[in-house]
Amino acid sequence: MFEELLQEYSAATALTKPEKAQKLMGQIDIMADSRSGLEFLFERIEKLSEAGIFLGSPWADPSKLVPTLVNGTLKSGHPNSTIEILSEIRLLAIANGKMKVGNLTQHEAANYIQEVVVSNLEFVFNEPLEETRLVMSDHELSKVHSLFQFLSAYTDYDQVKAKIAEELYLICEQRPVVTEKQRKIIAWVKEKISLDPENPDDRKLLSFQRSIYRPTKRCIDHDFRTYRETLSSLSPEELKAESQEIGEMMLKHGLVSQFQASLLLFLVETKKVEIIPLCLGLNPSGVARFNELSTYVIQLIKEIIDPFNAQCIYGLAKMLENSVLSREAVRSGLSNLLTIKIHPEVEKRILKSTRTPHEKVSPKQYLIGAVLRILGQPLGVGQGNNPTCQSARGISMWSQHAPAKLIHMIQTAAVYDDLTFRFEGREVKYSTTPQGLVQALDHNLDAVSVTLVPMLDRVYNEMMRLASGRGEDPHKWVNPALYGQWIQVGFASAYDYMSDAIIDFDGFVKVFYATCHPDFNGGNRLVYPNPVGIFITSAKAEMLGFHAVSLLRVDKDPEGILRAYFLNPNNEGRQDWGQGIKPSVVGKGEVYGESSLPLYQFAARVYAFHYNTLEATEKMINVPIEEVQKVRQIAKESWGQSYNWLDIRKKW
Repeated sequence: MFEELLQEYSAATALTKPEKAQKLMGQIDIMADSRSGLEFLFERIEKLSEAGIFLGSPWADPSKLVPTLVNGTLKSGHPNSTIEILSEIRLLAIANGKMKVGNLTQHEAANYIQEVVVSNLEFVFNEPLEETRLVMSDHELSKVHSLFQFLSAYTDYDQVKAKIAEELYLICEQRPVVTEKQRKIIAWVKEKISLDPENPDDRKLLSFQRSIYRPTKRCIDHDFRTYRETLSSLSPEELKAESQEIGEMMLKHGLVSQFQASLLLFLVETKKVEIIPLCLGLNPSGVARFNELSTYVIQLIKEIIDPFNAQCIYGLAKMLENSVLSREAVRSGLSNLLTIKIHPEVEKRILKSTRTPHEKVSPKQYLIGAVLRILGQPLGVGQGNNPTCQSARGISMWSQHAPAKLIHMIQTAAVYDDLTFRFEGREVKYSTTPQGLVQALDHNLDAVSVTLVPMLDRVYNEMMRLASGRGEDPHKWVNPALYGQWIQVGFASAYDYMSDAIIDFDGFVKVFYATCHPDFNGGNRLVYPNPVGIFITSAKAEMLGFHAVSLLRVDKDPEGILRAYFLNPNNEGRQDWGQGIKPSVVGKGEVYGESSLPLYQFAARVYAFHYNTLEATEKMINVPIEEVQKVRQIAKESWGQSYNWLDIRKKW
């Protein structure tokens, strides 16, 4: 079929060429979905190029192509994405000396491919960002993922080590609960790139490798089993030094090695209780909590920790430091979890999420290990490749402000594969409600999320159905019912359902600033996370859709700029929302897991939030019109172009 279509295209006249090109590109679109198809195209790319497939297009001259534009083109769909894939294959062929086009050298083509791959790690590891999921079909995602798997097999990455090191640093600084992505990159670097300890960029990458493969010198030339055998010959002082080094290595990147689990279990079994805080990397507060609860903590370690379930050690350490383990209800809840029998369907989801489950670790251990990670890292919860930002936001909120409730919810869901909520006096039960937003769950989640999210998604969807048709955004009633009664009664929305327009945006901004801007709200700080709805926009500031985040706090950054610090549950807090609005994840006063923006930029993407009706409305008059107009202009020039704006005043 391909050869016939290529021959017809080559022989076509100027009049019939567009039609023949369309048929040929349709066939290429299908073939590009697999590695074998890409190999086939790679062998024939010179013929395609000579036939004129690139002529008259922006891809005609490969020397003029820009690596940073590839991402946007791939997301634009067929036929642009298909010819972009052909363009990358052509450049790969040039880099490998299989063909020559113009004055472009092999070296220049190889550099181009390297830059494209490193700029698109979301596709290399098949972990698309929120914007990507919104704009790409499953077929397009599969096609592009296949391309980057193909390119990776042919590419030398020695020249882009600094960019990879920066990428790893920025991922790790967000301290995600699921660490699969950074571990994949680290393993990929180990396999693909030779590193020189004398080179500064290489040393950064070696530091990440060390965190997993050899966190201390004693780990060299050992696996975690033989390493364990060496520990019995160490003196108490040597054990302390080993524990301190391995604990510090964990804290450096938030990654736990199998060696650390072996060491921790050795310390427990040999009753070296006083050394355990060093192995856990605890700060003084964590040490005090450990000393107070050592018997309970040691029992948890015995029951849950295993070299094949090691990452939860970091969560346990953070639970001790944030004092959540000091709560009697939390300890009781964890003890209850140790005794449960997990429903077979939930077990299946847990084992599927683990990717490489080990026979020594039970689904219950994986589940409770995930509980430790989430309670220790509440801002590390992600939604995976699922449209479930509402559910991920809820798990994060409960882990911060209702941890015992979360544990009880996990227990119920794990045992019965069912969950019940109350909405306006009626029962909303997972097992009796229709399917929610999730059609097929992506299991690239922690064990708690794969247990709860399918249920939370359905319950949320049913609440939204029950609350619809009231002339207002259903989130006004659903958020307090789903998340808890700490959600404020007042609800502000920039969008008016009755008129299908943006109404009184100035008043909306004033209420928002009166709620959270310390200069206009009497200097009050946010006590609980505020469930905020935002408009997702592209790098061109075009409206893409809606997203749920949690506004955590409003503070000045180290440079004195007032910023909104928020949880973005979409696995990656860095995006480009257009108009120079790029959330930061490190260096602007963020704690691990927070994203941040200058407050006015964040306000310009908000469309809904909760507020105290008794406080905010009387403080609206404090907000100067200049602040409002700045936000209004940014909003109107981006997502606002998708709506009608009416200058009608509302009563807030």
